[in-house]
Amino acid sequence: MPWLPRDAKRHTKRASSGKKSRRWSHVANSALARGQSEGSAIRQANAVVAGKAKHRGGRKTVKKRRPGRQTARKRSRR
Repeated sequence: MPWLPRDAKRHTKRASSGKKSRRWSHVANSALARGQSEGSAIRQANAVVAGKAKHRGGRKTVKKRRPGRQTARKRSRR
């Protein structure tokens, strides 16, 4: 079942604006499209709207270090 922006207010009070409601429904629907359960989709959408998680087009994001960059600790030893 696809989630609609109007469904957001039933699941979280933080989706107070139209933009947050649309984001909530987008995150929930993309989680369902990835094959996750409805409960998991709702939890993910609630976390994104609350500002506790980031959503980047349905993919999990991990910040990677660029190869060849040195940390401050390594630079100070030289």
